[in-house]
Amino acid sequence: MTTAANSPMLARVLKAAVLRGASDVHAKAGDVFRARINGELTALTKQILTTQQTRALAAMFAGLEPDSQRLETLKDFDCSWGVAGVGRFRVNVSRQRSSFMMVLRVIPFTVPTPEGLGIPEVVPQFAELKNGLVLVTGRVGSGKTSTIAAMVHHINRSQGRHIVTLEDPIEYLHRDLTSSVSQREIGTDTESFASGLQAVRRQDPNVIVISELRDPLSIDQAVLAAESDCLVIAAMTSHDTATALFQLVATMPADERDVFRVRLASALRAVISQRMVFVKGKGGGRKVLVEWIEVTPAMREALAGSVENVVVRKAMDAAAKDGHAELFPKSSNADVGA
Repeated sequence: MTTAANSPMLARVLKAAVLRGASDVHAKAGDVFRARINGELTALTKQILTTQQTRALAAMFAGLEPDSQRLETLKDFDCSWGVAGVGRFRVNVSRQRSSFMMVLRVIPFTVPTPEGLGIPEVVPQFAELKNGLVLVTGRVGSGKTSTIAAMVHHINRSQGRHIVTLEDPIEYLHRDLTSSVSQREIGTDTESFASGLQAVRRQDPNVIVISELRDPLSIDQAVLAAESDCLVIAAMTSHDTATALFQLVATMPADERDVFRVRLASALRAVISQRMVFVKGKGGGRKVLVEWIEVTPAMREALAGSVENVVVRKAMDAAAKDGHAELFPKSSNADVGA
């Protein structure tokens, strides 16, 4: 993680954004600094950023000099960034119109707790499982990272386990409490999610945390780890539970899907899906809706046969009737009324 000690201007902007409750800060050439506050982009400054200024910021994030030739080949780059007394930030640097732009996601210094997030009580219970796969799904910005951090914190403060995280990049920083937490950043501490998952089996883990399931090899390795005596908590970007399960299987090679579907049904223990909605009326703000399902024998049998949307949703409805699931309300795609 790099610090903002050599960029007082950026430090001031980020402090102002955090004080106003921003979730993200945007910067690009030809525009002012903007912050996303309650879902809307709001100008933070009046001065237009120049191409030279955004180049200097990109170089700073990448640990390069502004005149470095390596900047010419830099197209997309992720890192973490910290400002003392303000917070940490997940940074994405990219290009638009041949100049640099960047988006910084606000990550508080304090690791969230399940109680603080207000998530269902069953979620930390899933973190107490000894083995299997727990999926945390949702769209970008739905709070998956915070929920997983809260689950890790719950384990860390209550159980003596070895937790190994694979993150791109590392966001929340966990201190060793009752557990030992080893945080590995993709590209810095290990080459990729797949290579990190292959290596982690030799690191005596009890819990493996994966910040994003992306490709067939890492998905296969995650399920393989969950099939052993290890709990795997993994995030993936998806609209809801049914869509996430379909995506997982569809990502695998066509000739492997039938076998993988059976393996997934056997390893899967629970799915948590989140949506961020905006509250209308006085006070406004954001609210997280959480859908969860505990994989029952009936659900496992259904998944082993098919991950088609209608089959999964029918199984989820049956689980909800038996108290093994809580599903999104039908109105959850819209804003929440006051």
